[in-house]
Amino acid sequence: MTPATADPASAQPPVPELSRSELRRYSRPLLVPEWLDAGAQERLKGAAVLVVGAGGLGGPVIAQLAGAGVGRLTIADGDRVELSNLHRQTLFATPDLGRGKAQVAAARAQAINPYVQVELAPALDAGNAGRLIGAADLVIDATDNFLARYAIADACTRAGREWIWGAAAGTSGMVSVFGPQLGLRDVFPEPADAESCAEAGVLGPLPNIVGGMMALEALKVLGGLGDALRGRLWTLDALSGRVRVLQLRPPIPSVP
Repeated sequence: MTPATADPASAQPPVPELSRSELRRYSRPLLVPEWLDAGAQERLKGAAVLVVGAGGLGGPVIAQLAGAGVGRLTIADGDRVELSNLHRQTLFATPDLGRGKAQVAAARAQAINPYVQVELAPALDAGNAGRLIGAADLVIDATDNFLARYAIADACTRAGREWIWGAAAGTSGMVSVFGPQLGLRDVFPEPADAESCAEAGVLGPLPNIVGGMMALEALKVLGGLGDALRGRLWTLDALSGRVRVLQLRPPIPSVP
């Protein structure tokens, strides 16, 4: 397989080549014509992703992106594993109780794929958001509270970064790809009065489904293929199995 060549006029770094061992490791996605034709595997190897949150949503994202072969994976989470996490957060097991989620998730990711450079970061806040997001090609918002989501959204908007956004609680889930043209505040101007999983509960498979969808969108964005959910909102009603994709439109500016 011939890797994609970089445009000499582009400021982007050259696309890395895959070793023979990596070609064997990624042999199944490389059988997908769209993935192969886009040179997506090489693009993924050269990409840096920041995952904020290593719980119900972040767990499947981290596992899938590590397995897929993202070049650098930075995990930011300050929480520790609790007993109530284990029914849905599949990166963790009973012996992990009390351990830092980011540390456990990083070890799992490295065990899945030693070719991935895994880095730990403290919980994202106003002081480090610019640095962490600025060093990433793509940000995954896998947090579980609205204040953190808006902090990520604002920092991504300032940095001109795209980010994958997902939510899961009760029996419903949502995913979208936000960016400079249309962001979280354009769709939800203020933090909604929504319940977290600790308040509304959640069925265990749901965040794994939503997290898997977030990982798929990340692969499409980073690999440069398919029709990512930019300007659209994917929704799932788990009890009925109904999936809808809603078209999003930025708010119309008010006339002074």
